[in-house]
Amino acid sequence: MILARICLGVFVATAAIAASGAGESRQEELADVRGSIVFRTYCVLCHGPHADGEGRAAKNLMPPPANLTVSAASDEYKERIIRNGGAAVERSPFMPPWGQELTDEQIHDVIAYLRVININHRPVMSAPAPK
Repeated sequence: MILARICLGVFVATAAIAASGAGESRQEELADVRGSIVFRTYCVLCHGPHADGEGRAAKNLMPPPANLTVSAASDEYKERIIRNGGAAVERSPFMPPWGQELTDEQIHDVIAYLRVININHRPVMSAPAPK
């Protein structure tokens, strides 16, 4: 009985948050988590589990897959190459076009994930001021 009340409370709270619009910001916060799932499902074979271009298939590809942890490409460019494939942007023809396979949300989510793992986009922590 107590468990049923807890579950009902969680359901009602979740519905209230979604109705208030606060759920949208939470959904945006979770984009990188969902993107990591997309990455591990579709990209890991070539780009590797660490997105460093060292996937199992990478040794057979020339040019090798990009190291996405240091990519300087814009989000717009990443969307074009994911959606249309490498040949469409004059890159590797081995990068397939995922636009027919992935939803718009999945593409945006994987780009959010790539932003999180990119060492060039990480905030730099400054040292505390000397006393």
